[in-house]
Amino acid sequence: MSDCCTPSGYRWVFSRKSAESQARRYRRKGLDATSQRLFDVLRRRDLQGLTLLEVGGGIGDLQIELLKAGVARAVSIELTPTYEDAAVTLLRDAGLEDRVERRIADFAATEAEIEAADIVVLNRVVCCYPDMPRLATAAANHARDVIVLSFPRRSWWTRALLGVGNIGLRVARRGFHVFVHSPAEIVATVEQRGLQPAFNSRGIFWQVAALERRI
Repeated sequence: MSDCCTPSGYRWVFSRKSAESQARRYRRKGLDATSQRLFDVLRRRDLQGLTLLEVGGGIGDLQIELLKAGVARAVSIELTPTYEDAAVTLLRDAGLEDRVERRIADFAATEAEIEAADIVVLNRVVCCYPDMPRLATAAANHARDVIVLSFPRRSWWTRALLGVGNIGLRVARRGFHVFVHSPAEIVATVEQRGLQPAFNSRGIFWQVAALERRI
């Protein structure tokens, strides 16, 4: 992990308070717009009996919706423990506790300990990790069928907006940084592991890409 992003920095940005707020919103309105886009991409496939690995699973809302849509089991890897209470409560309320394994780990550093899955999801995760090639490669290695990612689109205004935010974080010494990695490089890194582009859509802020293995 880079010095720019510390465990305390991640816990500050992705706090328990933030997790509780996200859980309340999900209960009221369902998936947020970006998560819904990922769900819609995956829903085009036959999900029955497939396994899911979500890196940076957060409160687990996307996992819950995919399990309801036919996915058999899910593993959620989260870097901080701050989401656990909200996530476990949501799983319990949905009656899905026995179908999800939640683990606290730096996925890129512990990938050898984690089994592959049919579907791998990285939703707004790549932008929070300094070593994009390492993370994207690890995720691609674990995708037996398809990987779906969302990340900031690379434009002058997204870079300017996040740049201002990063200055504020640095001044406040929060130990966190947001990265606008090149979308082309993200996709190319995944392609190097034997997956081929199947979907790519730019939203106002978030870009969504899916790559799949083709025999």
